[in-house]
Amino acid sequence: MKRLAHLSDLHFGRIDARVVAGLLADLVHTGPDGVVISGDLVQRAKPDHFAMARAFLEELPFPYLVVPGNHDIPVYNLIKRFTDPFRLYRRWISADLSPFHVDDDIAILGLTTARAIGVDFTAGRINRAQIARIRDVFDPLPDRLFKIVFAHHPFLPPPDAPDTPLVGRHGLALSALESCGVDLILSGHLHRAYTGDAAIRHPGLSRSILASHAATATSTRLRGEANAYTLITVDPPRVSFRLRVWDGDRFTAGSRSDWRKDTDRWVLDTEANPSAPQHPLA
Repeated sequence: MKRLAHLSDLHFGRIDARVVAGLLADLVHTGPDGVVISGDLVQRAKPDHFAMARAFLEELPFPYLVVPGNHDIPVYNLIKRFTDPFRLYRRWISADLSPFHVDDDIAILGLTTARAIGVDFTAGRINRAQIARIRDVFDPLPDRLFKIVFAHHPFLPPPDAPDTPLVGRHGLALSALESCGVDLILSGHLHRAYTGDAAIRHPGLSRSILASHAATATSTRLRGEANAYTLITVDPPRVSFRLRVWDGDRFTAGSRSDWRKDTDRWVLDTEANPSAPQHPLA
């Protein structure tokens, strides 16, 4: 069994210091085995914003994996954005834009979907080299491992906003994830927390892939939801998602959903959570 804390959209440079302190305290309280951070560590890709994010990471008493988001790329400095968009991220956060961890229970791969160029560079994209990396990393691994991919941009829209743009080339990526036996995709970007089965939105998939999206953990850029992060317990054939929500004073228990693997499909575990909605964490 493994417990992971999924954080996203920290946006240092536009944060509430009380929420940051509360988040660190709650992580110590919940005691995950590791932390996964799916991008947008800073509000603007400035050295002082990255310095604040670096200080936060150094306070984490747990191992962590992290990928950048679109806010971690310069917006207004076009020369830096086009010539070396991840220079400050690599300096302050991590030189590895596709981190990987594997142990006896889980395998986790990070993908950088943020792009410096494009009609809407905030939307994100996966390239063919990354799809090849998915296969290179996961294909040799045994089926007994619980396989996770995390990225900044979403693969599944919110249940009440089905037309939300998804990461570019998500169809090709999902086909690779399906063939490699990936069970769970983590992402953020939308500042909303929800979990569902990607096969419902993408009927071409013959096997379920859970997708869990995190709210903004610490930013004041709220979009109708409180600051929150997701505590994930992986205990095959079950996985549970517990939202930890800022109530103005501390992080407390929020929505929960429990899923059970039934052959090649993930189903809501009504015995564990009889009141779970059809689109949990929506």
